Amino acid sequence: MAVSNLQTAPCKSQTLLKSVHIKIHGTVQGVFFRKFTRETANELGINGWVCNMEDGTVEIEAEAPSERLDLFIKWCHHGPVHAVVNKVTVTESSLKNFTSFEIQRQKG
Repeated sequence: MAVSNLQTAPCKSQTLLKSVHIKIHGTVQGVFFRKFTRETANELGINGWVCNMEDGTVEIEAEAPSERLDLFIKWCHHGPVHAVVNKVTVTESSLKNFTSFEIQRQKG
């Protein structure tokens, strides 16, 4: 699914933010997953970060209104064209008040 096909619902309130931690398993490194994640996040108005992990997964911290996060999480289940996503775990986390969406260096 192309990001441009994801329809964003108007936000009823920008102050009702939700924060999630996402871990993505599969063939998700070396396929520009982080680059396309940042592009998708920016298109959807999501703040946070994405990072490759030493165990071969990709982790994301994301903050946005629930409707936008739902669209973002749906995208994470398939990712960019060359990715093969086997498993996605999503857990709620505390708000960190990110102001942008960044690609972080690999973490251990």
